[in-house]
Order: sequence, then structure tokens, then C-alpha cells
Amino acid sequence: MKITWFGHSAFRLEFSDRIVLIDPFLTGNPAFEGDADKAAEGATHVLITHGHGDHIGDAVAISKKTGATVVTNYDLCMYLAKQGLENFSPMNTGGAVDVGGFTVTLVRADHSAGLVEADVGFPLGDANGVIVKAPGEPTLYHMGDTDVFGDMALIAELHAPEIVIAPIGDRFTMGAKTAAFAIKRFFPKARAAIPCHFGTFPIIASNADEFVAEMQGSGVQVITPHKGLPVRVDG
Repeated sequence: MKITWFGHSAFRLEFSDRIVLIDPFLTGNPAFEGDADKAAEGATHVLITHGHGDHIGDAVAISKKTGATVVTNYDLCMYLAKQGLENFSPMNTGGAVDVGGFTVTLVRADHSAGLVEADVGFPLGDANGVIVKAPGEPTLYHMGDTDVFGDMALIAELHAPEIVIAPIGDRFTMGAKTAAFAIKRFFPKARAAIPCHFGTFPIIASNADEFVAEMQGSGVQVITPHKGLPVRVDG
């Protein structure tokens, strides 16, 4: 599996003949370096963890251009359909869907999940993490935006993720110390931990140094991503 980080929580996964984008916040993302069209080129699927603008990102535009299927919670799918989205596969927390060549499971995340328009806030389903499973590939868990919670133990037992993508930016999600605690406590058998949701805005953590330090001696490899440069983790 080839994994490319585009800043914030946006990732591109490439495996088999699938190109999967997660939380494709490209346009307007101050941490994104590159061309949005190239980043989304060939996308077959877009996974969205929750209904905040910095995670929905360019999902509708990407789907219209590439034909990618958007996979997210039902409420957010219905909202995006009103924004012109045509290809989508709705689901909800705890469900698993075979989207063709791999499965997606939505799991719990502790976070808010609504939009604010015209000074009126409205919910768009729950915040989630996503589990991606494909034959011959390492199981990947993108936590979304979340705090640590005890039921991560159940996620570990049910899904045994080998790659864990964790938010470390603090203020809106776990900070570095808590994220490291979560991985060491609940996912000590993971092969790789990838930090995200940092270095985007001045009010969140600017780098992953503290997370790397907290993870020392854990036995879990920390892959500190460099924007736009893919890394490979094979099954």
C-alpha cells in the first residue's frame, strides 16, 4: 500500500487498482503543497470521516471529475447529494461496506461533526474513524478527529489494524502525548503509526516532534509523513 499525505488529515492510498482519498482537504488547505488535480488524479473512492469543512474538502468536485464513489455516513451523504454529489455509498457507525476490491468500516470517534451556515449550526451525522481492509494489504485505521477513548480496545480486537493514522494537533483533537498513549495502550502490535492533523493552522501543533519522542521505545514504527512524498507499507 502506497500512502501519501497532503497535509492536515488528507491522505491518498494506492493499492491494487484502487486509489482512495481520505478527507481530501486540498483547496484552501494552507499545508497542502502541489496541484489538487494531480493529487486526486485517478481517484476511485473518497472516504470522509466527518462533516467539517477541513475534512469534506474537495470531495464533491473530485467525485464529479473522476467518478469516485464517496463513502461516509448517511447524513453527510444526503447533504452532499444536495451539493451535487452523484456517486456515493452511505453507511453509519459500526457498519461495513464492500465498495469493490476493499471494505470500509466506520468506527467511533469522539468529536463534533456539523457545519455552520448562515450562523446556524446543523449536525451531519456522527464523527467517525475509518477502517480500510483490502486483500493482501495491511489493515489501515484512520482515526479521524478524536480524543482517546476506552473502546479503542474493541477496535483493536475487532480489526487489528496494522497502520494507525492518528491526529496529534491538540486543541481540536488529541495532542501528541495522548495520541502516543492511545497507540501504545491499544495498538501496540501495529506495524506503523502515522501522525496527522498538525502543521496546518497556527493554533494547532506545528510539528510531530513530541509525538515521535513519546513513541520512542514503543516498538511501533513512527512514519512522520512528508507532504506529497509517498511511503509504502506492504502486507
